[in-house]
Amino acid sequence: GYLVNADRSNAIHMDWMGNTTFYDATNPGAQEFVWEKCKENYYKYGIRTFWLDEAEPEYGPYDFDNYRYYEGTALSCTNRYPVGYAKGFYDGLKKEGEKDVMSLVRCAWAGSQKYAVLTWSGDIYSSFRSMKEQLTAGLSMSMAGIPWWTSDIGGFLGGNIKDKAFQELLVRWFAWGCFCPVFRMHGERSPWYEREEEFINGVRQLTSGQDNEVWSFGEDNYKILSNYLFIREKIRPYVRSCMQEAADSGAPVMRPLYYDFPKDESAAEIDDAYMFGKDLLVAPVMEAGVSERKVYLPAGVRWTESYTGKVYEGGSEVTAQAPLEIIPVFVREGSDLKIY
Repeated sequence: GYLVNADRSNAIHMDWMGNTTFYDATNPGAQEFVWEKCKENYYKYGIRTFWLDEAEPEYGPYDFDNYRYYEGTALSCTNRYPVGYAKGFYDGLKKEGEKDVMSLVRCAWAGSQKYAVLTWSGDIYSSFRSMKEQLTAGLSMSMAGIPWWTSDIGGFLGGNIKDKAFQELLVRWFAWGCFCPVFRMHGERSPWYEREEEFINGVRQLTSGQDNEVWSFGEDNYKILSNYLFIREKIRPYVRSCMQEAADSGAPVMRPLYYDFPKDESAAEIDDAYMFGKDLLVAPVMEAGVSERKVYLPAGVRWTESYTGKVYEGGSEVTAQAPLEIIPVFVREGSDLKIY
């Protein structure tokens, strides 16, 4: 059939608004069936881009020895699930004549990039530790050949919009997001609104979180966040050129320093900064309560600190100024990019 089966017990995969069973995205027939439903109920009414959640898929009991797919046992092929998930929508949209296809997908695997997948890192915690982990995830994803990547700016879980500590985290994360392949904010924000009725027409109702727009975190923070919207727009031609390079050659948009500076042994040790394209070195602030940070500048070229205009020789560590409104970004010699 079109559903993921089980070798033992009922094929109930998770409890989401009731017992839930996933469709089998490794089955071409299931791919077509799901697309036809979405075509009838969404595409027909003008929807052209789809958000494909639960792409792992997210089982309740992770008993992979028990699940069975069209392509084989879960132990042998579960990692291909997100590829089939994206392929079904890609093929359907192409069949309808769409030329520019993109799907936001919560998981990816080798081959996903063939089907215009924009991957984000899922439901992550709102903390500086989580932010650091996302940088590692983004660089790993990029080096694996998937250039369209993003995270939930501010984290998905645990952010109270009135909390000053969370506001600081969100501002730092938003500034970093400006220099990620895809600039995107998402998350459940507290305090929660209580639902008035648990069920409406037999359907269980979810609670609702707070607003999550750039103006939702206070006037001072809004000034900072809105400035990064303008910065992203300013560097749009550069970002597009990086995306084109990725499409043409496979070069990652965000990449570890060693990618561009393979002969610099010190660059290979850096895990808290990265290149955004070939001309920008980005060093996010990923801890609370600081106004500066150390940044290693790869050898062989000179670097201009975008905030101060200072020029540094490569091959050394410098102290970059980083008040709340600033993310340290260094421009490689030979580029005329202006950030601030």
